[in-house]
Amino acid sequence: MENDQGISNDQAIGVALRNLRETRRLSARELADQSGVSAAMISRIESGQVSPSISTMTSLSCALDVPIVSLFRDVASERMDFTHVPNGGGVVSTRLMGDHQHHYINLAAHRRRDLNFEAHKVTINQQAGEAPRYINHGVVFIHVLSGSGIYQYGKQSLTLNEGDTLSIDAELLHGFTEVLSEQITFLSVQAEARR
Repeated sequence: MENDQGISNDQAIGVALRNLRETRRLSARELADQSGVSAAMISRIESGQVSPSISTMTSLSCALDVPIVSLFRDVASERMDFTHVPNGGGVVSTRLMGDHQHHYINLAAHRRRDLNFEAHKVTINQQAGEAPRYINHGVVFIHVLSGSGIYQYGKQSLTLNEGDTLSIDAELLHGFTEVLSEQITFLSVQAEARR
């Protein structure tokens, strides 16, 4: 079987192994010493000459400190999802919490067996109700598109203005507590490993 680039699965595994090894600046000999797989076998895998066994791939992935699935990243797949949202598109939702409400547009959502990923464009107006704060898993990335506000992260209060970004570990209480301009609009991206 061949992938989109017209190479076999064995060749795709070999390319992934070589890329991972070179990214870690390891020679084939160093990887052999760390994995217990011979340098000759590593060379044959990287050139696509052999189909490595699961135990060989497990040894290599452990030595490279990556999940074994990383060796299959370029192998052909029958199913892949993608989301394309044209300018101004997306699913518009409103969140209500007590006296507070804000609007957000769902731009992307991917649910894989190993990962949850979501992207939203959120708009919060100045209002009397308290904005929600969250505790999640994974990481959250925020990019302010317009306006400014106070963002609470644990015990930290941060003023975020247009163009600012913030990346946080989502396991501390977090969220906008005050909108300083008439409204604030920001991109919120969250990724977490599925449990």
